Amino acid sequence: MWRLSEAAQAVQNQNWTGLSPADVEVLVVAGGGGGGNRGGGGGAGGYKQLYVGVTVGSAITVTVGGGGAGASSTSVNGTIGSNSVFGGITCIGGGYGPTLTFATQGGLGGSSGGSASDYAANGSYYTASQTPYDDSGNTGGSGSVTSQGAAGTDPFGGGGGGGAGCMGHSSGQKSLGGYGGDGLATDISGTKTVYAGGGGGGAQTTTGSGFDVPYGGAGGGGNAGSYTGTAVAGSTNTGGGGGGGWNANGASGGSGIVILRYPDTFNAAASTTGSPTISTSGGYRIYQWTASGSITF
Repeated sequence: MWRLSEAAQAVQNQNWTGLSPADVEVLVVAGGGGGGNRGGGGGAGGYKQLYVGVTVGSAITVTVGGGGAGASSTSVNGTIGSNSVFGGITCIGGGYGPTLTFATQGGLGGSSGGSASDYAANGSYYTASQTPYDDSGNTGGSGSVTSQGAAGTDPFGGGGGGGAGCMGHSSGQKSLGGYGGDGLATDISGTKTVYAGGGGGGAQTTTGSGFDVPYGGAGGGGNAGSYTGTAVAGSTNTGGGGGGGWNANGASGGSGIVILRYPDTFNAAASTTGSPTISTSGGYRIYQWTASGSITF
């Protein structure tokens, strides 16, 4: 059976009380993208969880990105979410959801927005969204067009925004819009939580039609809007993408978050700004920022 060497065991058993950590575990989630009007869902904000070295006495900047605004009319797209930063680690804001006939592909971002739908009766689909800027993200789904008869006679919808865990789902003839891609789960806060879900794609559906309005992805993605329903914003401090609207505007993306933890046998930080929530759980000291600030060990 594998065993630690005596030297390694001595290090493992050492009491680190009175010392500051040499590295910390960090989750950085950027703001989600805003949804389009009669278009795609917003992409989730970029998501990174990793270990980062720290230097005693040097302040580390923390930036929490805001969610992008939803499309306010049929002549503009949603907007990209804002970046979140921890020191030299940057996560890119979620890509925007495009609006009907104004743009086809979802916007680039941490995860890309879903593509727009169209009235054109040409039996084709708009292509899936472009590859995300952030290598931790996923693309949005394709938006559909009418496939039979006169323009606008068949159900169709926008693609779902990409999530940190998977691509956004594409619209289909009977799906009426794509579901948002799911995010990723982590217990870094002391509670297992899912972050960075994509927004649902706008859906051409009415109450009693028998078709579901596409949901946002797990991790704060906003549900899509429809003829009779309003798009839902991405959840606050999750980096979720905003839902795409249909007869109303797209919804805003959710703001991001930055969380840091390290074993609680080490000293607490010398100072912080931005009013992080500070707690201990499971042997860790945890700092959670929902607004920008800093930390110094």
